[in-house]
Amino acid sequence: MLVLLSLFLFPSGICKSLAARPSVVNIGSILRLNSTTGGVAAVAIRAALEDINSDTTVLNGTALKVDMRDTNCDDGFLGMVEALQFMETDVIAIIGPQCSTIAHIISYVANELQVPLMSFASDATLSSIQFPFFVRTMPSDLYEMAAVAAVVDYYQWKIVTAIYIDDDYGRNGIAALDDELTARRCKISYKVGFPSNAKRSELLNLLVTVSNMESRVIVLHTGVDPGLRFLSLANGLNMMGNGYVWIATDWLSSYLDANSSVPAETINGMQGVLTVRPHSPNSKMKSNLMSNDLRLSAYGFYVYDSVWTVARALDAFFDDGGRISFTNDSRLHDETGGSLHLEAMSIFDMGKRLLGKIRQVNFTGASGQVQFNAQGELIHPAYDIISIIGNGVRTIGFWSNYTRLLSTVLPEDLYLKPPNTSLANQHLYDVIWPGETAQKPRGWVFPSNAKELIIGVPNRFSFKAFVTLDNATGKMTGYCIDVFTQALALLPYPVTYRFQAFGNGTANPHYDQLVQKVVDNEFDAAIGDIAITMSRTQTLDFTQPFIESGLVILAPVKKHITNSWAFLQPFTLGMWCVTGLSFLVVGVVIWVLEHRINDEFRGSPRQQLITIVWFSFSTLFFAHRENTMSTLGRGVLIIWLFVVLIIQSSYTASLTSILTVQQLETAIRGIDDLKNSDYPIGFQVGSFAEEYMVKELNISRSRLKALGSPEEYADNLKLGPKKGGVMAIVDERPYVELFLSTYCKIAVAGSDFTSRGWGFAFPRDSPLQVDLSTAILTLSENGELQRIHDKWLKTSDCSADNTEFVDSNQLRLESFMGLFLICGVACVLALLIYFGIMLRLYLKHEPPESISVEPGSSKPKRSLKRFISFVDDKEPPKQKRSLYLSGTSLPATPSSNVDIERPVRPIRNVGVINIES
Repeated sequence: MLVLLSLFLFPSGICKSLAARPSVVNIGSILRLNSTTGGVAAVAIRAALEDINSDTTVLNGTALKVDMRDTNCDDGFLGMVEALQFMETDVIAIIGPQCSTIAHIISYVANELQVPLMSFASDATLSSIQFPFFVRTMPSDLYEMAAVAAVVDYYQWKIVTAIYIDDDYGRNGIAALDDELTARRCKISYKVGFPSNAKRSELLNLLVTVSNMESRVIVLHTGVDPGLRFLSLANGLNMMGNGYVWIATDWLSSYLDANSSVPAETINGMQGVLTVRPHSPNSKMKSNLMSNDLRLSAYGFYVYDSVWTVARALDAFFDDGGRISFTNDSRLHDETGGSLHLEAMSIFDMGKRLLGKIRQVNFTGASGQVQFNAQGELIHPAYDIISIIGNGVRTIGFWSNYTRLLSTVLPEDLYLKPPNTSLANQHLYDVIWPGETAQKPRGWVFPSNAKELIIGVPNRFSFKAFVTLDNATGKMTGYCIDVFTQALALLPYPVTYRFQAFGNGTANPHYDQLVQKVVDNEFDAAIGDIAITMSRTQTLDFTQPFIESGLVILAPVKKHITNSWAFLQPFTLGMWCVTGLSFLVVGVVIWVLEHRINDEFRGSPRQQLITIVWFSFSTLFFAHRENTMSTLGRGVLIIWLFVVLIIQSSYTASLTSILTVQQLETAIRGIDDLKNSDYPIGFQVGSFAEEYMVKELNISRSRLKALGSPEEYADNLKLGPKKGGVMAIVDERPYVELFLSTYCKIAVAGSDFTSRGWGFAFPRDSPLQVDLSTAILTLSENGELQRIHDKWLKTSDCSADNTEFVDSNQLRLESFMGLFLICGVACVLALLIYFGIMLRLYLKHEPPESISVEPGSSKPKRSLKRFISFVDDKEPPKQKRSLYLSGTSLPATPSSNVDIERPVRPIRNVGVINIES
């Protein structure tokens, strides 16, 4: 009844679905059944078929069958023939192949016949861009090698040795590893491939060669059988001991997962080895498969899901009206291939539609989320990082393409949060390394059969305390040489080397040319007084700096002031004269303002002169004893004391500077003056200072003058720019300190304007650079570096006065003109006001009869002499006046007397109390 109702409601859809669904659908599988991966894949395919055919919700009663064919991966030609013979059968999809060589050939055929190829071959060169019908159902080697490279970078190893099987799988995998390591500034120092049928003696010779290499980090990218043979042979050669690091790709994890019992001899020979495994999250489906006593590796889960992917895609294909039909290819019908019946190959008519359904699949399987991105790759590829310890394995972390970082957090938990790509979040659990040690191996050693290192050393003409060549013995000595040899002595391995001088010894060599020889591999390293600059670090690696070396400016200085009249140096002659005159002028002004009313400013002419001089100069120490009584006098004194305070403070500071610091004669006081001036500037031949001033400071090259020795430094600074010399010299501080120990009339202007150091130059990613940096830090911490410095660069007493110098010129009158002007104006105003008051009092004081007329003059004129006499006279004291009645004295009571400051005039009206205000 339900079927009839369905036919009535959906006649076209139901009929279409029923008509399109066959009773049996055949798919193929190409495997190498005698291999670990092939055996696991066969088990997984059978388990998937059983589950699919027993599930009524999938394919709606259509039975899925898989035709498995065994191919020979070792013999590539035979394997390809077997695979092509299999393609003569009409199949709508193929599971496999697992071998990269066969996968490449079959992919071409699958494209022609439009048959989806569900392959778990990990070769990264197989892609859906070249082969549209190629569908990779597990992560490719691109992600596996990214995980391996992340482990190498995490432990800060810079070089690795790669051993691989010499076929498409091995070569392409190592090429992917090389790219990933390069992106992390690591590299493969030695690659060695071998054929799958290599003899034991050949493998032994290969391992001996590897043991003589400097890298102790070995990546083994092979199949299961040759990989196990390699680990066994390496164990016999003591290459599984302390100092070695072995990283096996996923072949090893696949072997361990697929075998319930691994021979004790085998597991003991791989203790401490790291390997990776495609990550599959824990799930109920995965647990059910494991509970059925199916020894499935991660490969098995992906193969299991591959079959389910085809089944779900077929279900959607049939629902969409898909039909299974084949058409003969006319191009193949006319070809003859002997045992290959090419004419039997047919094109799957609706292969593209089925391929589209496969790419749209989205479900959760035993391997995790099964979903393809736009490039036809599974989303969120991830790997477990595994350490072999004891009789089992231990997961020490995970790598996920979601963050491309190592973490101890499960990848499926990371997917729930936004990706955090900070390197600070990387973490792995502790590892027991080969040799049963928890200490991380260094990852490299100096090879016992390595060639002698050629170390380039500058053959200097000047400043030979840093590097010098004894022409008689050919021996190199100096500060830099001692630092290098002492650092080498701290390395836990011997280094064979010889020094080769760079330069003719008659002039300092150009250091850019020296380091370029390291870049060009003419020198294995370069040591000496080599400044670490930005341009050099772009092509080389430098050790930890062993001495600070910023650029500084050298300029001539005056001698210390050591004569008996040094105290006069702070002020110029004009300043001294004006200051002394000001003291006298202010003293006279105060005397004029106070003379008439202040007894302390009166007396004989001699006493008054002494008072003026004493009062004026005692204000310098604020020790004047005379009080000022007039308002004008106090005002002038306050202003003058302020002027004295400023002059006194400036004098003290200037005198201190003069007696303790030398004075620069040049107008260049620092980097700004250097840039803005037009004076010629000297630099040392071969130094980076020339290019720095031209490129960074934009100083014209025409202003720069190359100097080759300390003597040239001194001569050019002494001559100065007017006589063909230079105004200043720019050089590195170590040279300057050594130079100043001999030449005391030259000093440093300003401070360092670059922050650099000297280091030893090595090629990119040289492990020796890392170990020498650690050794230099050790020398610094134990004091040996300072002892080497004192041995070669100990300066004399002269340099003790040449540390840092500042400009402290004499104080000039112009700097204080404003103060003197204010004080002068105050004095003039006070005198004008005072004489105005005196003139008014004089006119009021003089009676009319005192006016005299000069002979021949019609105007009366008061005598100037009388006015001066009036001003010079002491002002009459203030008197007290009593109020009384005419003829009667008032009682002398406190209330009868009134003190009035003004003079008392006679009371003319008797009997009347008259008070004039």
